Amino acid sequence: MDIKLLQGERLDAVNDKLSLIQRTGGLTFGTDALLLAAYISRHKGVGLELGSGTGIISLLLLSREKLTRITCAEVQEAYASLTKRNAELNRLCDRLEVICADVRELPHSEDYDAVFTNPPYMKTTSGRANSEDEKNAARHEVFGDIGDFLACAKRKLKFGGAFYAVYRPDRLTDLILAMRENKIEPKRLTMVFASADCEPSMVLVEGRRGGGVGLYTTPPLILYKDREHREYSDGMRYILENGSFPDVYFKRGLKNARQ
Repeated sequence: MDIKLLQGERLDAVNDKLSLIQRTGGLTFGTDALLLAAYISRHKGVGLELGSGTGIISLLLLSREKLTRITCAEVQEAYASLTKRNAELNRLCDRLEVICADVRELPHSEDYDAVFTNPPYMKTTSGRANSEDEKNAARHEVFGDIGDFLACAKRKLKFGGAFYAVYRPDRLTDLILAMRENKIEPKRLTMVFASADCEPSMVLVEGRRGGGVGLYTTPPLILYKDREHREYSDGMRYILENGSFPDVYFKRGLKNARQ
């Protein structure tokens, strides 16, 4: 199909033979999005992404048949439009709906089997604000904090539905507290390290709305074998080749949706 790029945009070939329009001065496809898409189990139902950016996580999930249909909620109009264009570009627009909306204003519906998010992870008073408004809003809690994202997930998830997030390890306490405050029980947690001698750079979490107490802390995911970050670990190579984590990262009982 004909692709019309706007000023400040570029077209990239990414995983799963997808094409992705990205804004050169905005947020681009990174390891956090790739890992979250791989961490999410297969669900025979519909999903909701809170804060879609370019739409890459939802596109990966649809291309891997992990969800039947997905709604993307994105507060920034430019990125809501970009998500829609990327869905059209990859011929997935019949299975992906985009709404430009603030997660704090999404109504109660309990329509979704899974809700997932790569939310803003920095408080508005912390870190160095990006000069670009769109980056600032994506990385700082301008349009809601982690509690707002979890409150939205509670409103939208069916009872027993799954919640997934990638977040910063130094704010893990905030994430877990927000999950429990919204009746979404943490069920699986994975720390991600660039290499064995580094501090964790990401944390991946799965929860269940109305789930019972019991958290499976998986083995850590080490991305690279070497300190120079030149050679991927066996676990990371598996993820890149299969679009999912190895079986050891899925506790029995949480694998039901992967079958």
